[in-house]
Amino acid sequence: MKLYKSISTFLIFGFILSACSQNKEVTIKTHKLSENIYMLEGQGGNIGISIGEDGVLMIDSQFAKLTSKILEAIKNLSDKPIKFLANTHHHGDHTGGNENISKLDVNIIAHDNIYRRVKNNKRQTDESLPTITFNNKLSLYINGEQVIAMHFDNAHTDGDSMLYFTKSNVLHTGDIFFHNRYPYIDLNSGGSVTGYIEAVKGAMILIDENTKIIPGHGNLSNKKEYETFLKMLINLKSNVLAEIKNGKTEEEVTSNTSLTKTYDDLGYSWGFITSEKIRKTLYKSLKK
Repeated sequence: MKLYKSISTFLIFGFILSACSQNKEVTIKTHKLSENIYMLEGQGGNIGISIGEDGVLMIDSQFAKLTSKILEAIKNLSDKPIKFLANTHHHGDHTGGNENISKLDVNIIAHDNIYRRVKNNKRQTDESLPTITFNNKLSLYINGEQVIAMHFDNAHTDGDSMLYFTKSNVLHTGDIFFHNRYPYIDLNSGGSVTGYIEAVKGAMILIDENTKIIPGHGNLSNKKEYETFLKMLINLKSNVLAEIKNGKTEEEVTSNTSLTKTYDDLGYSWGFITSEKIRKTLYKSLKK
């Protein structure tokens, strides 16, 4: 049953993100963050790119149908081959292009739990699987700097990682950070509200005012906006916990718009995670 729920959530999330394009032609936008670090924005999770003499490090692969466009965008940045693809978690809008990229003789790096979830997903082949996995932390030395991949337990899912470029001072958060919108916390894939907040806090020791932050979704960000996101999560958790303490039911919390009004007014509600959905998610996770 848990596997069924996880796959169902995976498919629904991918479908809704795909629908968000409204059948318009997807353009891969390239944002230069430093001399060798770039962010690619298309459809699905933002992609991080490191270029240099060692080759290309790619973070996340979006959807399979976009692979040719993504490769074209990368080719415009570097004539070197892709050496590694790192996945921040298992959702299809971040791993959908894995199979295509792996056929280019690219090693895929991911947390142990991503291997398990991709392996159990009948819509993905073994060519989508990570070839290098880790449990807690991994260091990759490429293009003149150390890149640290850090796993955070039970945050967005049970297999989330952030990647930090130590010299370039760039952090790729995966879906542990949604810029200016409510986050998707996948309870059916091991995610939790408390774990999510702790993960966001955990990255605070790495960043400063000059850090460029690539969110899982949304525009390029910075420490100030990241702190605002964390404050929002803490406030909403406090609001919902108070309701639970007062004996409120899931239905009552889900329908109580006052709990999220401050952030609803700022436009944090979006197509997949509405204010109603985030209240429901908070209640279900915290009630446990």
